[in-house]
Amino acid sequence: MPASGKASRSRVAVDVGGTFIDFVMLDEVSGELVIEKQPSTSSRLVEEFLAGLDRLPVQVAGIERIFHGTTVAINTILQERGVTVGLITTDGFRDVLSLARGGRPEIYNLFHRPTPALVPRDMRVQVRERVAGDGTVVQPLDEVGLLESADLLVRRGAAAIAICFLHSYANHEHERRAAELVRERYPEIAVTASSELVTEWREYERTSTTVLNSYVQPSFQRYISDLVANLGSRGYYRPVALMQSSGGVIAEHLAARKPIRTLESGPAGGVIGAAALAAQLGHRNVICADVGGTSYDVALIEDGRILERSETTVDGRPVLGPTIDIVSIGAGGGSIAWIDHRGALQVGPRSAGAHPGPAAFGLGGTEPTVTDAHLLLGRLDPQRFLGSRMRLDPDAATEAMRSRIAEPLGLSLEQAAAGTLAIAETSMTYAIRAVTVERGLDPRDFVMYSYGGGGGLFAAAVAEHCEVGTVVVPQAPANFSAWGILSSDYREDAVLTRVLPLDEPHSDEVIKIVSALAAEATDQLAQYGFTAESLVTTHQLDVRYTGQDATIPVALDVGWLESGELLRTQVRAAFVGAHRRLYGHGSAEAPLELVHSRARVVGPVTRPSWPCWTQRTETGPHDVRPVHFGSAFVETRIYEREALAAGQRVPGPAVIEEWTTTTVVPPGWTAGVDDLGNLIIERSGCEA
Repeated sequence: MPASGKASRSRVAVDVGGTFIDFVMLDEVSGELVIEKQPSTSSRLVEEFLAGLDRLPVQVAGIERIFHGTTVAINTILQERGVTVGLITTDGFRDVLSLARGGRPEIYNLFHRPTPALVPRDMRVQVRERVAGDGTVVQPLDEVGLLESADLLVRRGAAAIAICFLHSYANHEHERRAAELVRERYPEIAVTASSELVTEWREYERTSTTVLNSYVQPSFQRYISDLVANLGSRGYYRPVALMQSSGGVIAEHLAARKPIRTLESGPAGGVIGAAALAAQLGHRNVICADVGGTSYDVALIEDGRILERSETTVDGRPVLGPTIDIVSIGAGGGSIAWIDHRGALQVGPRSAGAHPGPAAFGLGGTEPTVTDAHLLLGRLDPQRFLGSRMRLDPDAATEAMRSRIAEPLGLSLEQAAAGTLAIAETSMTYAIRAVTVERGLDPRDFVMYSYGGGGGLFAAAVAEHCEVGTVVVPQAPANFSAWGILSSDYREDAVLTRVLPLDEPHSDEVIKIVSALAAEATDQLAQYGFTAESLVTTHQLDVRYTGQDATIPVALDVGWLESGELLRTQVRAAFVGAHRRLYGHGSAEAPLELVHSRARVVGPVTRPSWPCWTQRTETGPHDVRPVHFGSAFVETRIYEREALAAGQRVPGPAVIEEWTTTTVVPPGWTAGVDDLGNLIIERSGCEA
């Protein structure tokens, strides 16, 4: 709950989700952590951002630094609210977006329609220029033709222009010159050159990334500009650090130019927070499960390392760039239950959001949601939702579930609500299996961290399905992603495509490449005041068997660069081991080649820690009410989380309530409180 008094030095993290905006404030003098929540509406994000700040016990002008995770970019794509984009390409490559790749997401669906190109063909133009794969200029840039093409796109309504020339990853001079000329002629139009975002090959993926950046850039820039101006009017003139999909932060002016970097900024914050907490608790293998209002986001920490990838997909379109490996599905508190054309019950991916929200919110929503199901099954107290700031309407939830689900399917109200939760739990289980079992990992070897506004409601049930024996529900789980954002370091990544046979003596060239990449990323971080000595640099090589298409990342120890033989031996050993784990086989003799070299440079920040749990006197339940488990209602003890003592154990069935969320402890499970106030939920050996 908000604390009283004024903070003298404070950092604030703000995580804007699809349903709520979460705030965490750290007083760097006292170590006090304050949490807040504010409903989010896409049309009023800045107003609600500021309204939440006003609830904190500090003046906006007194905040030391603001860290921000945002859904503006990804929602612009998913809701198709971006601007009209014009694309300028090398002569002969106008149709790269339409040709895409030959893979079929649904190979047995004869009626499958591929994702349409974001830029229609009449908004794609070609210019004469050509660069070879090794960076050699084959044909100079036709600057007159370039400007004529830009004029044509503007006349046709382009509000943003993407420039993607062939092989610009190897030589970006033509692209950078083209961007300079177009910006000079049309300073009011957002211009993105692919080499400003991506310096690796694959024309379709690079073009897709550039176009998506252009598509969201104007609205993202307006949002950032509006936010910065409003913060300035309240006396805050310091930078706003934007969370990236990679798990690091960058300044707002860089994010405004590269909003594509922020697509997974909220879920990434939760994973960073989980990694920090796991280090405190000594957990090496963690399933990170974030249950929000609109989605369920899953990531892995394996052997203490957050798993990442270099490509993701948004709305069927590829995006190149480092990102935490997160699997997202449309299953959250606001996910709508509905009946499909076959008469089967479905849950999500459509969400009611915060407005109108679940039917129980009483804001005009008429469709039943996961939150309504929890309320009808006794898991939520209608009088204590959000610390009694919001009262839930059981009658509205009943009417929505009865009229939309129960009566059409011939079910009782309880069966309809229980079925809704069962389907949501099954979807969440499949998401976890996608990041574990499908990659050769056993979820039983992991601890699950369940957070987000609905994390505690689903924690034990999903763990049961996955056979995970231990679940951690951290302090203030609904604000945990914001806490993770507050724990995030500044980070810059650099990548270069250079295909080299690894069985030949190329160690000198590899050294030059990784050194240049590290210097490039270091220069970017210097603007934040970091010294070279304070930065942490790591390297990665993307390696494949010669003749293959897909690569496998190999962490590069700089000590391997001391000799060509050492480099070849160590990279081969690491690659073959990873290949065998992923695919079940791997040749120790087949020739290898390096495809991409990557450098990551991190500027560390002081990370907050949750204060020790001060409650030391055990307390009993404050209420008992019927809660639905299995196929019947069971009299269940209700606890207040803040009243639980460190070391106290709560056997299921139980419900543990707190200001921003509720945790359900089913029969057969027991919740304990550790010294940091985390709920540690484990199987108790009792029959469920």
